[in-house]
Order: sequence, then structure tokens, then C-alpha cells
Amino acid sequence: MEAVARAAHVGQTDKAGRPYAEHLSAVAQGVRLRGGDDEQIAAAWLHDAVEDDALSEDWLRGAALSRRTKDIVLALTKRAGEPPEAYAARILATPGAPLVKEADLAHNADPARLAVLDAATRTRLTEKYTRMRALLGLPGGG
Repeated sequence: MEAVARAAHVGQTDKAGRPYAEHLSAVAQGVRLRGGDDEQIAAAWLHDAVEDDALSEDWLRGAALSRRTKDIVLALTKRAGEPPEAYAARILATPGAPLVKEADLAHNADPARLAVLDAATRTRLTEKYTRMRALLGLPGGG
């Protein structure tokens, strides 16, 4: 899934202007280090693909992936106007998804990554990530 994810996000950058594939790689590595399995690692590579319109839900439905991997990707796909509580509940209800989201939040909240952002953005994102960690019952959730 790495090659598919890298191709889907080619040309995209994160909030700090870094190639988006660096984030995907870090999340996949975070899943691996947390003991995640191959299905979770595949989902980590694809966790933002549908949300960012890099790949369509139709593509995901037809992809040669396990049902569990597809379910994790869809659980991690935020929907327009969705309250954080509903998003967190869907993640918690999807086997394998909380670990992938934990790795995603860990990379998003990395102080070195946040340090290059302006103070207002850094504060907003830190509060957002802390709230999501709390909703998911993860350490560091305030």
C-alpha cells in the first residue's frame, strides 16, 4: 500500500510544507512500533486518502484489501460537519482503528513538527489533538 499511498498523495504537503508521504510513513512506522499488524499498517498508509480526496471511496471499495483494512480507513475518514465525539466513537467501534489513530495523533502532535508552525496554528492543533486523545481515552488526552 505504500506505493499506492505515495502516488495518491504526490505533490501534497502537510501544514509545515513537508511532503505528505513523510506523514504517512511516520504513521505506518508508528503503527508497526505499537505492535500493529499488516492490515493496520496498510490502513495507516491510506488513512487520509479518502478524506483528502486522493482516492475515492469507490476505489477503496474495489481495492484488493481486507475488509478490516477498508473499515479502518473509513473509520478514520472525517466527514464534513461531523462532531469530534461522533468521529471518536466510530474509531473506537472499529477493530484496529484506535491504534492507527493513536499513531496518527502521535505524529501530528510531535513537538518538532509543530515547532515550525505559527503560534496560533500550533495552539489550535495542540488543543485539537489533546481533545481527540481524551475522546479516545489515550494518554495525554488532558
